[in-house]
Amino acid sequence: MSHQIRFSRTGGPEVLEWCESEPLPPGEGEARVRHHAVGLNYIDVYHRSGLYPVPLPSGLGLEAAGEVEAVGPGVTGLKPGDRVAYAGGPLGAYAEVRNLPADRLVILPDALSYEQGAAMMLQGLTAQYLLRRTYRVQSGDTILIHAAAGGVGLIVCQWAKALGATVIGTVGSDDKAALARAHGCDHAIVYTREKVSERVRALTGGQGVQVVYDSIGRDTFMDSLACLAPLGMMVSFGNASGPVDAFDPGVLARMGSLFLTRPSLFHYAARREQLVAMADELFAVVTSGQVRLSIGQRYALQDVAAAHRALEARRTTGSTVLIP
Repeated sequence: MSHQIRFSRTGGPEVLEWCESEPLPPGEGEARVRHHAVGLNYIDVYHRSGLYPVPLPSGLGLEAAGEVEAVGPGVTGLKPGDRVAYAGGPLGAYAEVRNLPADRLVILPDALSYEQGAAMMLQGLTAQYLLRRTYRVQSGDTILIHAAAGGVGLIVCQWAKALGATVIGTVGSDDKAALARAHGCDHAIVYTREKVSERVRALTGGQGVQVVYDSIGRDTFMDSLACLAPLGMMVSFGNASGPVDAFDPGVLARMGSLFLTRPSLFHYAARREQLVAMADELFAVVTSGQVRLSIGQRYALQDVAAAHRALEARRTTGSTVLIP
C-alpha cells in the first residue's frame, strides 16, 4: 500500500494527514508515476489555507519527478521506465505514487537528478515565463526581484544575469543577502532595515527599474510600484504576505503610466507545445551551468507539516524537496 498527504479542512499545517492510498490502473490518456522527489511551493500553502479554494477533501502539491510505471490507453511518447517531471495538473503531488494526465509530463534529461527535477519545474517554469514572456528581459535592463534568496528568486537572479541584466534583490537577512549575491544578484537589499524603493532609486540614479517581480503581495505592492521607471512593468505573481488590497488604477498613471499584470504559470503552459518549449529552455540553462539549482532543505514526505511551517516562517532558502 502506498501513501499520500491529504487534507479535509483548510487551516494550518496540522490539517495535513498521512493516508494510505493505492491508485487504480491509469485510465485513458494517463500515466502512473512513482515519485522519487516532490517539490514544495508557496502555492501549496495557499491551497492548504483556503486562500485558493479547492474542493475538499483533496490531495496537495503540484510538482514532482519520478519514473513512469504504466501508461493508459491512448498515451504516446511515454513508456514504463521513462524519467519524467511535471508542474501543475491536478493537485496530488504529495504522494508516493499517482496517476496524472500524460500530456502534463516532460522527459527529464539524464543529466538532471530527480531532486533537481522536483526542485526546478514549478519554480523554474515560473522564472522562464517571468523573464522570457511576461517581461522579456534584455541586456542592459535593471530588474528587481523580491525574495531573491527563495527558490524562484535564485533562479531569476542567475538567469537574468546571464541575459545581461543588472539584478537588484530583496532579502530578509545578511545570510540570505550573501546567498543571493552568490547566485547573480548584483545588489541585495535587506528589507528589514532598508526602505526598498529608496535604495532602488539610489542604485539606479533615480531612474527606477524596468520591471519588478513581486511574489510577496500586500506588504510590498505599493513600494514595488515606487521602484519602477516610467512605463515600467509591475509583475505581481504571488501573495506570501496576503492578497493585495484594492486600489485606484489611476495610481498607475500618476506613478509613470505603469503596467500591471497578475500572471499564472497555468495559463502560460496551458497547451502541451507551450509546456514542452518552456521546459526545454529551462533544462538548457540548467544543464549549461548558467543556472545552478539550490536545494536548501530536504524533508521526508511524511514530515511535510514541518516543511510548511519552515516555509511560512521564511526559514528556508532556495528550493525544498520532499522525499517519499
